[in-house]
Amino acid sequence: MGTTTIAIGYEQNLPATHPEAFIEREIDVPELGPHDLLVEVEAVSVNPVDVKQRAGAPADGFRVLGFDASGTVRAVGAEVTLFAAGDQVFYAGSIDRPGTNQRLHVVDERITGRKPTKLSFVDSAALPLTAITAWEALFDRLGLTDASTGTLLVVGATGGVGSILLQLAEVFLPNVTVVATASDEDRAAWVRGFGAEQVINHREDIPGQIAEIAPNGVDWVFSAHSADQIETYAQILRPFGHIVAIDDSPRDMSPLKRKSIAWHWEFMFTRPVQQTPDMIEQHRILNVVSGLVDKDLIRTTTTKTLTPISADTLCEAHALIEGGHTVGKVVISGWK
Repeated sequence: MGTTTIAIGYEQNLPATHPEAFIEREIDVPELGPHDLLVEVEAVSVNPVDVKQRAGAPADGFRVLGFDASGTVRAVGAEVTLFAAGDQVFYAGSIDRPGTNQRLHVVDERITGRKPTKLSFVDSAALPLTAITAWEALFDRLGLTDASTGTLLVVGATGGVGSILLQLAEVFLPNVTVVATASDEDRAAWVRGFGAEQVINHREDIPGQIAEIAPNGVDWVFSAHSADQIETYAQILRPFGHIVAIDDSPRDMSPLKRKSIAWHWEFMFTRPVQQTPDMIEQHRILNVVSGLVDKDLIRTTTTKTLTPISADTLCEAHALIEGGHTVGKVVISGWK
C-alpha cells in the first residue's frame, strides 16, 4: 500500500504518569487482508484491558494499543462485502493485531459494525468492547433469553461493561430481576438510570443485603471484580447457579463446588483471535446494538472526553482508569 500513519504506542512498561509511557511514531500501514477495512479513526476509548497491556505486556519494540474505535472506512480488502469506502463504523478490534491508537487502522469487517446514526464518533467509540462483552456474557455464556426468570447480580455495575449489561437486560430480559452494586448515592443513581431494579452497596454486608432481596439466593452473577469474592458468591448463589467473570481468576474456587455452581469466562477477543467459524457474530452484535441506540433503547456510557488523541491524553486516560474510580467510559477524540 505504501501508506504511513501517525501511531501512539509504548516501548517500555512504564507507569501512566511517566512522560514516556506513550510515544508517537510514524508507522507503515499494513497491506489489507481479504476481509480487512482501512479505517480513518475519529475517536477511541480506553478500557481496563488497555491499562493491563501497557503495564505488563511485551512491547516487542513498539506496540500500539487501543481497541474501541469509531471512524470512516477509506479502503476495503478484496473480499469485503459488508462495508464500502465512506461508511461510518465502530468496533473493538482484536488483541492480536495493532491497536486503534493510530490515525489509519486496519480491522476485519467481520468484527466491525455500523456506527449508530444518532451518536457522534465520540459517543459511539465508548460502546463496542463493552457492548460485545456484555452481550456475550448474558446471552452466550449465561444463555439467558426473554423467557428466563430469576435474579441477576451485577458486580461492577458502574463500569463500562456493567453499564451496558444493565441496559441489555432491561431490553431483553423482562422477567429477570437485576441487582446492581454501587458504593454511593451518585453511583446508585447511575445504575438505576440504566435499569437496575435493586441496588446494594458492595462495601457493606453483601450476603445480608442479598438475603433481603432474594431470600433463596440469586441465580446468576456477573463479576467484574472477583478477587476475594468466591466465598461470598458461594453464599449468595442458589445451587446450580452460574457466574460469568471478565477479570482474572481467583486462586481457589473450591467453595463453589458444594452447590455445583458453574464458572464461565467471558473474553470478547476469543472469536477474532481464534478465528472461530462464527466470528461474524460480533458484526451482528454491533449492528443490533447500533439499532438499539438509534431506537433510544441503549445510551452511550461516555462520561469524560479528552482531545486530541495524543501521547499526553492517552497517559491521562490510563491514569484515570488505573485510579479505579471512573464511572462509564473515557473517550479520546480528534488529531492534532
